Amino acid sequence: MRGERVRMGVGCETGFFKPAIKLIQIVGQLLIRRSAGGWCLVVIPDHLPSNIYIYTIYIYIYTHTHTHAHIYLHDVPAPEQPELFLKKLQQCCTIFDFMDTLSDLKMKEYKRSMLNELVDYVTVSRGYLTEQTYPEVVKMVSCNIFRTLPPSESNEFDPEEDEPTLEASWPHLQLVYEFFIRFLESQEFQPSIAKKYIDQKFVLQLLDLFDSEDPRERDYLKTVLHRIYGKFLGLRAFIRKQINNIFLRFVYETEHFSGVAELLEILGSIINGFALPLKAEHKQFLVKVLIPLHTVRSLSLFHAQLAYCIVQFLEKDPTLTEPVIRGLLKFWPKTCSQKEVMFLGELEEILDVIEPTQFVKIQEPLFKQISKCVSSPHFQVSERALYYWNNEYIMSLIEENSSVILPIMFASLYRISKEHWNPAIVALVYNVLKAFMEMNSLLFDELTATYKSERQREKKKEKEREELWKKLEDLKLKRGICSDSVIPT
Repeated sequence: MRGERVRMGVGCETGFFKPAIKLIQIVGQLLIRRSAGGWCLVVIPDHLPSNIYIYTIYIYIYTHTHTHAHIYLHDVPAPEQPELFLKKLQQCCTIFDFMDTLSDLKMKEYKRSMLNELVDYVTVSRGYLTEQTYPEVVKMVSCNIFRTLPPSESNEFDPEEDEPTLEASWPHLQLVYEFFIRFLESQEFQPSIAKKYIDQKFVLQLLDLFDSEDPRERDYLKTVLHRIYGKFLGLRAFIRKQINNIFLRFVYETEHFSGVAELLEILGSIINGFALPLKAEHKQFLVKVLIPLHTVRSLSLFHAQLAYCIVQFLEKDPTLTEPVIRGLLKFWPKTCSQKEVMFLGELEEILDVIEPTQFVKIQEPLFKQISKCVSSPHFQVSERALYYWNNEYIMSLIEENSSVILPIMFASLYRISKEHWNPAIVALVYNVLKAFMEMNSLLFDELTATYKSERQREKKKEKEREELWKKLEDLKLKRGICSDSVIPT
């Protein structure tokens, strides 16, 4: 019976439990090991006679009320806590199958309780972060979070319409992420030691997890990656490069990646911290990666974060305004009104921070596109474009350059005021025309007269065409009658 295993718990009689454990502690060697049934104490007796039945005592992990009986960190002396902390990290490397909802229920709850204890411990304790702790923490985190993500239930998964697949093991996974974040944020955390274990391979695996459909997991991943970027200077360029690769693959190959919004949110804060002048690689990332992101079908899922990144770049370096706006005009949606509304919203954010010297460079192509949007039969597109005239800063830019902008916009505005089907749009157009008239009444009157004379010429030409077609029809009819009246010989 030597080496019989003893499972920790409070399943035996209270009067028998304490002396039994005391006897084992005196005469035995206690080791924590992994068994098929879970984590247990292995007792190796030294001098007890073989007929003493203590060898066969099984002290169960759970009572009927599922009360835990593991040793808590705060119950042991402070010098012994780091060693027990490591043992608990090792225990938490055990992975359970949450797809089987009925298996290992007690052990799942046991691990959840232990993870909660670890989270609390790293939050309030001091002195636990020894050099031996780092590899064990990274090992435990890696064992739990790094896994092959399941494929979407449907090959045509639509993030805007379909419900995401939630991670079944989230009761454990959430606590592992929470623990890792507290670990990274600890005042005792030393990146110089941790960099041996949190390396490029770790970051690559972390980035792969951003494709998880579970938004809860992506939110935690966002925080983890941001902390790693902030603490590990040697990994910053690598992280930016890998995000760059993910976006390029997303735009030009797969058009599927769940975590684009979260990665863009991280990039927004990264861009905000860029030193001036901007490096060439950062400008290239803006033009070659961020601008083409506007072309994907799922733009609405991450457009707010993308627009924020664009604006951050322009606030850092206003000279990038021209290539950005020309890039947006190049990729302007032709058949999707919803995307047009998003583009117009982003353009307004850009115009809110544009410098007057940069505005002059792009005003002609920009307002040619705005003129087309104002003329759109889709009232939301037209309405969104006309709202530009409610923006005080944009109005000041238009007023300074009314001699260029008014001729571009006038024909569309005047025609809509007479012909558009939506009365709300007509009312907005009247307000815009009134604003233009107050800005530059002489030019407005000149354009009005020119427009009316051109309309008269167009009507005259149209009438001449109609008369010509009528003559041709009459001539054809006359020839047809003549040919029918000829008598064959």
